[in-house]
Amino acid sequence: MSLRQMEYFLTVVEEASFTRAAELLHVTQPALSHQIKALEKSVGGALLERMPRGARLTVMGRAFLPHAELAVRSAVQARRAARAAAGAEGGELHIATVHSVAVGILPDVFARWRRAHPGVALVLHEYATTEALEEQLERGVADLAVGPAPARSWQGPVVPVGEEEIVLVVAFDDPLAGRSAVHLAELADRTWVRCAMEAVIDGQRFLDWACARAGFVPRTAVRTEHTSTAVRMAAAGVGVATAPSHVVRGAVGEDCVVLPVDPPWRRALTVFSRVELTGAAAAFAGLLCEAWPYGKPGNHPEQAYETSEGCAAAT
Repeated sequence: MSLRQMEYFLTVVEEASFTRAAELLHVTQPALSHQIKALEKSVGGALLERMPRGARLTVMGRAFLPHAELAVRSAVQARRAARAAAGAEGGELHIATVHSVAVGILPDVFARWRRAHPGVALVLHEYATTEALEEQLERGVADLAVGPAPARSWQGPVVPVGEEEIVLVVAFDDPLAGRSAVHLAELADRTWVRCAMEAVIDGQRFLDWACARAGFVPRTAVRTEHTSTAVRMAAAGVGVATAPSHVVRGAVGEDCVVLPVDPPWRRALTVFSRVELTGAAAAFAGLLCEAWPYGKPGNHPEQAYETSEGCAAAT
């Protein structure tokens, strides 16, 4: 079994066709078929079912696919990490993150990186949930991830960066607009703009969980797909929304009122990876920690929440 054979296999799967895969790989179709048959012989069974108009995975092929993807991506990652560590021209650093961090935090950090390390290009991979972020990093899609602390079972290094605060968003003419902070219980009679990717805690959506602790059930006015949409709706007076403060102030705009919750909703942000951070990866983590403007890592066990990324803390 060779890395080339796995690359050929993945191309056939992606294209669902031996003919198109051979064209993309710049090999003849008989040569491609020979390599796939050799791979199937080494694993002990058929990985692909040849169809009159294409190819599809067998049961063995579906089981083999994620491992082949990881092997090929790890090899690519190893090559680019070596080049990036040396600062070579053409080197790349792949960074995975959740959408809120990509929009609200990373633009300034990326600009600083380009000034300091012009020879190492950055490639950004964005995900809607922390579960997807961790899964894709495990599969070798990126060299490191920036986001909420991963699951306690995470095997690689985790570097604390800082804290993000989740705030309330209301319109300028809202009765609460002049307040410096709001107790959640004061909003029992208000309507809310909710997000389809809202965080989940103990099997409940974040806002349902938080409001239950405050003694009420939130009433939903509108459901949206993204935090930016929810913030715009709140700014127009549709209802109260929640969002990371860095998204509202740094990316979505200043046409709304931001209200901290008392006690505050905070969550730790980290850099984590599958392997030890070295070279360009370590340099990026250091730059991010240095540039983080929203508070250094703290200990807020009663306020922190380790959940999927969503409207309460993302997208």
